[in-house]
Amino acid sequence: MSPLSDLRIDWLGHATVRIELDGVTFLTDPTVRDRIGPLDRKSRPIPHHELAGVDAVLLSHLHHDHLDLASLRRLGDPRLIVPSGSGAILRRAGHTNVDEFSPGQTTHHGGVQVEIVHAEHSGFRPPFGPTGPALGFIVSNARHRIFFAGDTALHPGMAEIPDLDIALLPVWGWGPRLRGGHMDPGMAAEALRLLRPRIAVPIHWGTFWPKAMGSVRPHRLRRPGHDFREAAAELAPDVRTIVTMPGHRIALPR
Repeated sequence: MSPLSDLRIDWLGHATVRIELDGVTFLTDPTVRDRIGPLDRKSRPIPHHELAGVDAVLLSHLHHDHLDLASLRRLGDPRLIVPSGSGAILRRAGHTNVDEFSPGQTTHHGGVQVEIVHAEHSGFRPPFGPTGPALGFIVSNARHRIFFAGDTALHPGMAEIPDLDIALLPVWGWGPRLRGGHMDPGMAAEALRLLRPRIAVPIHWGTFWPKAMGSVRPHRLRRPGHDFREAAAELAPDVRTIVTMPGHRIALPR
């Protein structure tokens, strides 16, 4: 594996990750506001400079905590790489550079390749749609392969994703209970046995919390990333796990 000194990854919270590789800046599933519907942001606000210079956005699926139209407006009009069937809602919102994809397809931005893979998750946007496939993305160049899993349950197809440097894995959600189509810390640790990355980073935790829930089960907000690290040490000891709090750069080894 190559050194990671030419790669920068910032976890801005929930499923929003800024990836800079070969001069191209990607942003995944931007939810950058302090409130999304009934959810309040509990991590630090995202500074404006973290949202500047985004070349392409990777949208994994159409749920409101992943596709937030108001958050996208803050980015201007970058290229949007989105699930098939979702282009119309984005074009109606004023975005002009929208490319739709299904699992198994590949695209490029600059010198960086983006592979689109299956995610085991609902692609329906409530309450009236549309529906598109749930996606994961592999961002790569000749030196590095970074996997952003989107929202997904554990599924056998993970074993077919080869040669990963870094896996950005969801390990929880946005409330005290986890519904279907997601991984908890133990399931995400099981996923490492299939994915076999060099490094794993838990995301999709510690960011949003339902305003009405108050302090119900607060460990579900604070603990999932750390619980993942403990489970991964037992189930996949060869994988290096890096736990970063929402809103901070991921301290990659040099």
